Amino acid sequence: MFEPGDRVLLVGGGRTFFVRAGCGSFSTDRGVIDLDALLAASPGDTIQTHTGGVFQVLAPRAPDFFARASRSGAPMLPKDIGLVIAYTGMNNRDVVLDAGTGSGIAAIYFGGIAGKVVSYEIRPEFARQAEKNVADAKLSTVEVICGDVREAAGTYDIVHLDLSVTPDIVSHAHSILRPGGYLACYTPFLEQLVTVMDTARDLFTEVTAHECIGREIARGPRGTRPSTRVCHTGYVTVARV
Repeated sequence: MFEPGDRVLLVGGGRTFFVRAGCGSFSTDRGVIDLDALLAASPGDTIQTHTGGVFQVLAPRAPDFFARASRSGAPMLPKDIGLVIAYTGMNNRDVVLDAGTGSGIAAIYFGGIAGKVVSYEIRPEFARQAEKNVADAKLSTVEVICGDVREAAGTYDIVHLDLSVTPDIVSHAHSILRPGGYLACYTPFLEQLVTVMDTARDLFTEVTAHECIGREIARGPRGTRPSTRVCHTGYVTVARV
C-alpha cells in the first residue's frame, strides 16, 4: 500500500508518469487518473483512467529518481555512480560521507546500499531540494547537511566527493577515513583530476584514476550499432587509506 504523498510510477501505453499518491487527480493523454485511488494500490497493481486507459502501478527505484526527480543541477550518471560503488566495495556495514549533494541522486543510490550516508551540500537551495528527493525515496539511512564538507567530523568508511576539489578537501577526507577506507572523487575536468591525484599520492597507499566511458547500443530498421551520443562523462579517482 502507498501512503499519502508517496512517489509512484504509472507505466502504460509507452508513457511513464512520476506522481504522488493521494494528491487529487492527474490528467494524461489517455484520460484522468484518480491519485487518491493509489492509496489502495500496491506495486504491480493496475489503475484505469476515466476513459479506460490502463496504467501499471510501480514503486520508484533509484534510476527513476535520476530520470524524473526535480534537479538543482546536473547529477552524476548512474554508470559513474556505479563505478564509485564497485571500486569502493560499498556495503551495508559502511558509513559514507557524500559531499556535493546537488539533487541528492548519488546519495539516494548510496542510501540503498550503505548502512548510513551523510551528505554535505554548501548551497542551501540545493540542500533543500536534495532533502525533498531523499524524503520521496523514503530513505531513513540518508541525512543531508547544509554545510562545508571541510567541517565534517566523525569517522567514515567511504568519502565521496562530487565538487570542485581542492588539496585541503582531499586532506580532510583522508583525516576522517578509517584505515582501509576509500576516497572516491568524481571530476569533470583533467585539471581537477590532477589536483586529486597529486594530493592523494602523498596521503593514500593506493591511487587509481578511471575515465568514465559508456556507449548505448542503438537498434533500428537498418541495423544495430553503438549510439552516436557522447560516451565520455568525466573521471573517478579512487584512493585507499
